[in-house]
Amino acid sequence: MAHFAKLDDDNKVIEVNVVNNSALNPKNEEESGIEFLTEWSGGYLNWKQTSYNATIRGNYAGVGYTYLPLEDIFMPVKCHTEAVLNAVAAKWDCTNEDHDAITLAE
Repeated sequence: MAHFAKLDDDNKVIEVNVVNNSALNPKNEEESGIEFLTEWSGGYLNWKQTSYNATIRGNYAGVGYTYLPLEDIFMPVKCHTEAVLNAVAAKWDCTNEDHDAITLAE
């Protein structure tokens, strides 16, 4: 099984789909998966493979994530406006200590 993110025009993930191995060419899994999904979806072209265990593209894509093509990673929604992209770690680094802690209501 391979997982693919459907992206909108702004590279936001709008859904994630699973493609059965029988529809994939093991020599080029991503290309064959995109070909399958393009036909299955009636011609939608903007797909990127994602990895359930985050072995490619930094993070497993989720709805609302953004695909960054220059970095070739999926990023979750920015946690706050002062967060800084850490493309190597594929995460947001907090620059404001006020945003590092999560307070739970009692």
